[in-house]
Amino acid sequence: MGTLYYGAARTAVQIDDRVLAHVKVLIGSKLRRNEPFLLSWQESAAEGHGRTSVWIHPHTDLIYRFDGNRPPELDAALLEQMSDEALSQTGVHIEAGMPRFSGR
Repeated sequence: MGTLYYGAARTAVQIDDRVLAHVKVLIGSKLRRNEPFLLSWQESAAEGHGRTSVWIHPHTDLIYRFDGNRPPELDAALLEQMSDEALSQTGVHIEAGMPRFSGR
C-alpha cells in the first residue's frame, strides 16, 4: 500500500501501489497539458467511511511513496479510462484500492 501526500499540509492518502502508479502517470500527463481535475476516494472505516475529493492542479504539492521496490506494470487501457474520467465533471474516483469508472 503506497501513499499519496497532497498539499502543503502533506495530507496522506493510502492507495494500492498499482493504482498509485497509474494515478502518478495520469497526474503527470494531465499537469503537463495544464489540465486540472478532481481526484476522489472513499475513506476507510477508521476515517469514518466518508468521501474526499481534491483538486489536482499545477500548483499542488504532491509526493508519491510506494511501499514496493519495483514499479508495477502499467495498463494502457486503464490509463486511458482514467484520463477520460478525469475530463468528466466528477473526475477520477478510487474505491477499495481500485479506480471506479463511470463510463463517460
